[in-house]
Amino acid sequence: MAEDFSKAVDDGLRLSKRIYFGKDRAVAPPRPQPSMARSSTALLPSAAMVYAVICDPGIVDNPDIPSYQPHVHGRCDPPALIPLQMYAIEMEVDCHHDTAFVTVSGTWRLHCIKGSRSCDCRVAIPMGLQGSILGVEVRVPRKSYTTELVVLEDDKGNQNIAPPQNGGFLVSNIFTLTIPQIDGGSNLSIKIRWSQKIAYSNGMFSLNVPFNFPDFVNPAGKKIPKREKIRINLDAVTGGELLCKTISHPMKQVRRQAGTMDFVYESDVLAWSKVDFSFSYAVSSSHMTGGVILESASAHDLDQRELFYMYLSPGDIRSEKVFKREIIFLIDISGSMHGKLIEDAKSALLAALSKLNHHDSFNIIAFNGETYLFSKSMELASEDAVERATEWINVNFVAGGGTNISRPLNTAIEMLSNAQNSVPIIFLVTDGTVEDERQICAMVKNRMINGESICPRIYTFGIGLFCNHYFLRTLATFGRGQYDAAIDVDLIEPRMLTLFDKASSLVLANIKVDSLDDLGELEVYPSHIPDLSSEGPLILSGRYRGNFPKALKVEGILADFSNFVVDMKIHNAKDMPLQRVCARDQIEHITAQAWFLENKQLEQKVAKLSLQTGFISEYTRMLLLETDYLKKVKESKETSKKSDGGGQRMILLPHLGIGFGNLSATVENTPPGYKSKLPEVPEIFKAATSCCEALLSYCCCMCCIQCCSRLNNQCATALTQLCIAVGCFGCVTCCSEICCSGNEG
Repeated sequence: MAEDFSKAVDDGLRLSKRIYFGKDRAVAPPRPQPSMARSSTALLPSAAMVYAVICDPGIVDNPDIPSYQPHVHGRCDPPALIPLQMYAIEMEVDCHHDTAFVTVSGTWRLHCIKGSRSCDCRVAIPMGLQGSILGVEVRVPRKSYTTELVVLEDDKGNQNIAPPQNGGFLVSNIFTLTIPQIDGGSNLSIKIRWSQKIAYSNGMFSLNVPFNFPDFVNPAGKKIPKREKIRINLDAVTGGELLCKTISHPMKQVRRQAGTMDFVYESDVLAWSKVDFSFSYAVSSSHMTGGVILESASAHDLDQRELFYMYLSPGDIRSEKVFKREIIFLIDISGSMHGKLIEDAKSALLAALSKLNHHDSFNIIAFNGETYLFSKSMELASEDAVERATEWINVNFVAGGGTNISRPLNTAIEMLSNAQNSVPIIFLVTDGTVEDERQICAMVKNRMINGESICPRIYTFGIGLFCNHYFLRTLATFGRGQYDAAIDVDLIEPRMLTLFDKASSLVLANIKVDSLDDLGELEVYPSHIPDLSSEGPLILSGRYRGNFPKALKVEGILADFSNFVVDMKIHNAKDMPLQRVCARDQIEHITAQAWFLENKQLEQKVAKLSLQTGFISEYTRMLLLETDYLKKVKESKETSKKSDGGGQRMILLPHLGIGFGNLSATVENTPPGYKSKLPEVPEIFKAATSCCEALLSYCCCMCCIQCCSRLNNQCATALTQLCIAVGCFGCVTCCSEICCSGNEG
């Protein structure tokens, strides 16, 4: 899909050469870079953008200055996408601990369609790390569009719901939405909201928001003002001193208090921003710190229990304070992992092995329908062992066969059952779904309850959409590890290494929170507390009834197996929207619980939380609500006539959840992202001669000779005239193509 989108934009840029901007060549839009100088996905959006969806190339023209170019015959199949010019952009980012809420407002003009014609417009929204779309609002002349979440069962009988339109996720971090039939020359005012995570590494928080606009969205005109504005409101929650490290744009600090900072950037520019907005900061602390934020439920909250948000930060931890590593890599080598998937997984595994210290130990288990062990016992990570492991990987990592997770997982758990002076880790990587997932989770849960003081931690990594990500999340939760995924196969290696860095940098294990047993109806997410890593804070959230303790302690075991206690600071939430900050993680954890327990009440709980907070879920659907103001006014005047829609129409979008895996695709060894190959589509301009080529392709030369030998004189004359006409028509089409690529009026 990403390659198809990029190709459609490339076609749109070629088609936009028809647009006449006047005699001043300085206002002509810049040419895109040559196709040989860019990748197949180079034209994917790197900031919020809007595209005109072109099916009929004949409607492409300047709505203000008609060029009267020759008509273009044929249609664009698939449709071309012409990027619209942007006239204003503003962004505000609210950061709360590890979560950022981004709001982007902008104005785009449909500059490439005749004023008497209309076309669909596609909004594309790239988001940052683990981005989640929250809402889109669009205003055009006479109409407005707003996204809403619904439980689909409630709308089965609603006649105003249109069938699903083009939309959804182009890739895991790019959301698209189609706005139907906008008149040429119209301005689109768009407001976009999403949330994303703030990365943490080496004691520093880093925020990156897509804000890199290509040259061809700059308005074609010398005197058109361009003003961009960025505001960031930072609430680090911890209350410590904030140290600003790097920033991409020349921001001005407008407020600073303990744990909070506000910055503003506003400037008139010659061209829109050419870099993403990035901001990094550190919280000054040389030791582990933690706190709890409390918030009472609002009057409109469906759950009237109190909320809490608990965080534990690693501080500036030296490498020698990290637990010794005993790690077993479980790597899926089933048939669906062939090609790029297994090569990227292999590269990430080799990079992970190179990061092990000499006193660490490891093993590798490759699995499909069978199980293949690198060694019958754990190996010290010496240079010789890593070299032998590399040779073994190159020989045995051959994709083929089915998928059996239970057998290699049991083997790894047994192998690590006698681990000493370390936190043993199982690192599972798979792209498939298996039938006994709930039994596997139940087995791990029972082992963790009845097992030794430090049970093997299970870190899970899912690839693509055919694996059950909620199974992997549940397995990691019961195993007191963490879960991550690469929905896009291009992200396998960096995401795997990020998860490995977290797993191999544990600084506090067997974490317990005292004094919470007296609270009523207590819920904590995740239900099993994972270990604290130096590569990110530990966050717990939940609900309770009763009085929260005035003092709270968190206990754990350090790398030298000594006990450690952290006194938690407790304070009430002020400007922090606690429920929205916790909502996404809670939705994902409760969805995993609902899957594991097959509990309909938990599914309904997820749906209600999704509707209340605006975060998408597996049990809700997003729709686009269209309001036609002219129709609304007309219906309001016709008081005698009942209005069923009030000038409103609902357009249902495709399901936005990641689903619960695909067992049949796993059995058939279908690789992630695979789609059946469609017949070759026609070129953007289909010449009339193609019809003749298609017709003649069914006839051999001898058939043509025999047919022509039986024609009389009159028929032969008519056929000759027809061929001449078709040839002239083809020449006219070629001329029109030349006009498309270079005519300036």
